Amino acid sequence: MRSAAWFRSSGVALIGAMALGAGGCADGATPAGHPVVVELFTSQGCSSCPPADAIMARLAQQAGVVAITRPVTYWDRFGWKDTLARPANTQLQQAYAARHIPGAGAYTPQAVIDGRTGTVGGRESEIRTLIAQAAKAPAPALIVEQTLDGGRIASLDGKTATPAIVSLIALRGLTTVAVGRGENGGRTVAYANAVISEAPLGSWAGGAKQIAVAPARLHVPGAARYALLVRQGAAGPILAARYL
Repeated sequence: MRSAAWFRSSGVALIGAMALGAGGCADGATPAGHPVVVELFTSQGCSSCPPADAIMARLAQQAGVVAITRPVTYWDRFGWKDTLARPANTQLQQAYAARHIPGAGAYTPQAVIDGRTGTVGGRESEIRTLIAQAAKAPAPALIVEQTLDGGRIASLDGKTATPAIVSLIALRGLTTVAVGRGENGGRTVAYANAVISEAPLGSWAGGAKQIAVAPARLHVPGAARYALLVRQGAAGPILAARYL
């Protein structure tokens, strides 16, 4: 596990399965509770990360979990530039650390559950315990319907203490990378659901609301799947989520 401080000092047709879907088989039914988001902050330059990346590949296939891999940029100065890293991922992790959530800090690998609590990304048993706990927490209803033109309508209903942002995230499929240099030089590592892009669709302040996803938004180059996230503020707790 490595920290940032370490670096510094060194027409609508309802698709029933999709409306309930959240997990391993995209649009598959959630067995209990509501979908839980697991975000993994990782890097191709971090030798501690491949076991956590493998855990995320398993979580990406699990019902009831929305798995999102967020490669960070602060390892890039150590001999290998991460081919999947995004500055926005680094900024989000820093914002989580600034909120002092449990398990906070800018380090890799780090798993953050529903934007509320974090832990070392290689601790699979602990991550699964946190997922089970988060699934029992109250959450607004989020139903997704497919439109005749291939778009989506997201229907939200419930309460939120502060206004939330509804975002569409484009995700890669399972992506293998041959790392040429750095701590993982010579290794080939697989990454599941790495973020390609993230775009706000609208805001939600509670109550019933519908938000449209235009068909064109579901044609991001390289994307294998998409997820909707309902988050309080830019880097607050995640209230609801679904794969599309």
